[in-house]
Amino acid sequence: MQIMSDSVIPGPIRPVFRGIGQVFFQENALSGLCFVIGIAIGSPLMAIGAVVGSALGLLTAKLLKFDEAEIAAGIYGFNSALVGIATFFFFKQGPASIAMLVVGSVAAAALTHLMRKHVPFPTYTTPFILITWAIYFLGLRTGVAPVAPGAAISATFAEAVLHGVGQVMFQASIATGVLFLLGIALGSTKHAAWVVVGAIVGTLVGSYHATVTARAIDPERLVERALLENIALGLYGYNATLAAVALSLWRRSLIPPLLGILLSVPLTEVVPLLGLPALTAPFVLATWIVLALGWFEGRLLGPHTTSAPVSPGSMDRRRPERRKSSRRR
Repeated sequence: MQIMSDSVIPGPIRPVFRGIGQVFFQENALSGLCFVIGIAIGSPLMAIGAVVGSALGLLTAKLLKFDEAEIAAGIYGFNSALVGIATFFFFKQGPASIAMLVVGSVAAAALTHLMRKHVPFPTYTTPFILITWAIYFLGLRTGVAPVAPGAAISATFAEAVLHGVGQVMFQASIATGVLFLLGIALGSTKHAAWVVVGAIVGTLVGSYHATVTARAIDPERLVERALLENIALGLYGYNATLAAVALSLWRRSLIPPLLGILLSVPLTEVVPLLGLPALTAPFVLATWIVLALGWFEGRLLGPHTTSAPVSPGSMDRRRPERRKSSRRR
């Protein structure tokens, strides 16, 4: 249930903030505004990166004459917004990082369009992942000044859960997590509930082998930390939140979202072993695995009969229906 319409946001900038809202599957500019405020608490620079990235993505879509309904829904903003945030997460502000942000945001929008047109299943944040990996390695190779890893932190379980919500956009802050949940609830209280479940279960599963001496790779910074530190930072919760919402949109059942959450946690540990920042790759991979299992189930057992699937338009952004609620992805 949507709590509040985004009609109070001026029309010209509404798609920009909807693009940021779409990071959490919310076609609501008020959601996006809450997210920007939440990011700004931890990093005003990353908040600017989110807005600029989303705006560049939508401008690219307009110039290339992509579908107007998709542009208005913010479909071409969310990957570009994430690229904008990630660029300033990894690299200090400067001419080189700004250039990478601009080029990356444009490329993310173009890649979003290509993948939606040619890939026969939901691609979610794949364009963001691929473009950001390219920016990350290009920046390292060309000597762009990196942002140093943050200091060690400790957190209660509740704080780690909220950090997990914020880490979807690279923020480990209690206030940010609360604002993100508020923004999601403005678009959908059901989605907000699934985000909380995802963060809680992801954090619990990530903690199953945690000891005081255990160490693990930070999946974003690719530096070794105490495993408890990674848990406190919310790094086992953020992919789980996205998998929970995506799969709740796919099928009205508890099993797919919970399975996606459980799969996202080990994948969060595996991806960094390849020398790649995890970003949202564990979410995408976990969700694809569950969707593939659903496809095989349908092929082997026939159509799913115990629970009705959500309309494909509500989770697959490639072919949105004209109803507002069906353009999320």
